[in-house]
Amino acid sequence: MGEAEEDKLKGYTVIKEGEAEILMHSTNAVFYNKAQVNNRDMSIAVLRTFISKRKEEHAAPRSKKVKSESKGHEGTTSESVEEEASNASDEKQNGDCHTHCMSEHEDISIEKMQVSSWKRHEELKAPKVLEALAASGLRALRYAREIDGIGQVVALDNDKVSIEACKKNIQFNGSVACTKVEAHLADARVYMLTHQKEFDAVDLDPYGSPSVFLDSAVQSVADGGLLMCTATDMAVLCGGNGEVCYSKYGSYPLKGKYCHEMALRILLACIESHANRYKRYIVPILSVQMDFYIRVFVRVYTSASAMKNTPLKLSYVYQCVGCDSFHLQSLGRTVTKNNSVKYAPGFGPAVPQECSDCGKRFNMGGPIWSAPIHDQEWVSSILANVKATRERYPAYDRISAVLTTISEELPDVPLFVSLHNLCATLKCTSPSAVIFRSAVINAGYRISGSHVNPLGLKTDAPMDVIWDIMRCWVKNHPVKAQPPDQSGTVILSREPTLQANFARAVASLSKAQAKKVARFLPNPERHWGPKVKAGRQIKSKHASLLGPEQLEEHLRHAQNGSPQLTALGTDDSINDEDEHETKRQKMCDETTAALS
Repeated sequence: MGEAEEDKLKGYTVIKEGEAEILMHSTNAVFYNKAQVNNRDMSIAVLRTFISKRKEEHAAPRSKKVKSESKGHEGTTSESVEEEASNASDEKQNGDCHTHCMSEHEDISIEKMQVSSWKRHEELKAPKVLEALAASGLRALRYAREIDGIGQVVALDNDKVSIEACKKNIQFNGSVACTKVEAHLADARVYMLTHQKEFDAVDLDPYGSPSVFLDSAVQSVADGGLLMCTATDMAVLCGGNGEVCYSKYGSYPLKGKYCHEMALRILLACIESHANRYKRYIVPILSVQMDFYIRVFVRVYTSASAMKNTPLKLSYVYQCVGCDSFHLQSLGRTVTKNNSVKYAPGFGPAVPQECSDCGKRFNMGGPIWSAPIHDQEWVSSILANVKATRERYPAYDRISAVLTTISEELPDVPLFVSLHNLCATLKCTSPSAVIFRSAVINAGYRISGSHVNPLGLKTDAPMDVIWDIMRCWVKNHPVKAQPPDQSGTVILSREPTLQANFARAVASLSKAQAKKVARFLPNPERHWGPKVKAGRQIKSKHASLLGPEQLEEHLRHAQNGSPQLTALGTDDSINDEDEHETKRQKMCDETTAALS
């Protein structure tokens, strides 16, 4: 590297992730978060599988067309129906798993609608990808350099400094990046609205809520295309500000151990709502909660008839305020008469005014997406791809652990119960997860873990069966007497109608657990989480986000003469100390005056 190039890079740090390298200035003018490597790796894995399946879907009709021509014209009509149904078998449109099951005729009619836009063309073009909020452009650069068969990658940002940094990083990454990646200074919402159905994949990864981008995003995705969306406003989505969540996402959250999965389902319901306005609907292929955010991957299709099934996939949630019982109420149902299918409101109410287990009242939340949030065939393909090319994923350990856990989840069971919460309600010692799982399996029900919470248990057993199992456990492990108005006392006052069998069941451990595969990994380093938003002043209060070492580095740069850093770091620290000293002196003066 010559002296001229060194002068150009002065003040910059070269950050390498995967096969891409970016230049980051120490002024925090452009946002970058190392923790999002998990997010970017997962997105690359999904995009690779998407491109592979896209090719398979494009090749399938052509191969079947040759067979139909050889058979003549007699079977053309029937075979075309079978062909279209088989092409879209990966995307299933299910109603609420607890209360509804769609007819075979309805399944076929929906699947016929899931014909991707690229199937209408003889020649399959390379997928065009949009990164709507690019910042440094690292994600777009990794897509271009690491994903085989990808087409043009468009990186957008409405911040001039970010776009300049993005263009500089594109040039820094050589000819491949310069050929495939283009950066534009534009409002992502306007750009997506003016480029409808143009992109095969759209990536939304905002700092906070994606709600303002969803309406234009669902219009810019091509039929059968992929929408990847991140939300980091977890305090809102998990019930900290329910009224704010309703204003942004159209759903009211509930506080519970399942709140992070509920956040995923709220986001999916919101995306579906925006898609329905344009006669479109979504098919989730992967929904992940990792670190401090949620990330969903959905395919978008256009069909006015299939869109009518949306109420079957949405439910309200009733959560007891006294115990851990929750119940789902579907928004809609189907009525089949002869060969016609009609839609009707869901039956209700799903629960009485008072909880049948503890006698307390219910909080109501939702509506949430109650259909499956993963496509297990996709998950298996993604996981196999990740394991086959593990050296290409910097965060291989984390994403493989998450995908392994997701692959073992019950796909048709919304939300989950927490074994520790059940025991906290009854004030009893906790059985091991294996013993509790065995009791549920021996009672004739299914049970699995959850990737959201290591203590979460997803099961199709109703709540009265779960409480009966806990009553039987308490009989063998007595508890101290509690006040009669406590929820646990009311629950234990009733005799169990089911006699639980705690003998260890064969399926009480998942395959990953039996092989002792790591499923929940600790953070790789301290202060692994959200970072300061680009352009914000870095002060001493940000030590919890950045870490004391990185904060000291910022202050050291400030002392070395960087005027912007001086304004962001040292002066603010001095001002903070002067302000605290003034407050202390004022309090001393007031105390002295009061005593005198």
